[in-house]
Amino acid sequence: MTPSARKELKIKIEQAIASTEEKVKSLEEITQPISPENSIGRVSRMDAINNKSVAEASLRSTRQKLSKLKVALSRIDNENFGNCTFCKNPIQPARLMYMPESSRCVRCADR
Repeated sequence: MTPSARKELKIKIEQAIASTEEKVKSLEEITQPISPENSIGRVSRMDAINNKSVAEASLRSTRQKLSKLKVALSRIDNENFGNCTFCKNPIQPARLMYMPESSRCVRCADR
């Protein structure tokens, strides 16, 4: 990976971390417990609980992505960054730009 591509990717990862942290904050607000004192009706309460469950799943997924992005940022200066962890071949630059947290090439990720 060229130094300029590495620098560009580092900026992209930092931007992705910032936006993902904002998403985590908004999802944390959505997943607050639903107070039983609110008189919103039984059906509305069930709908709110269902929406909360969906938001919690999204929150878990977003936190995992944030963790992977932070790991990628900490490893970006390693000489083997951008190489597949399985086959050791270079990961396509387009894949790294789209999913900077990727540690596998497309072929190995499909396995």
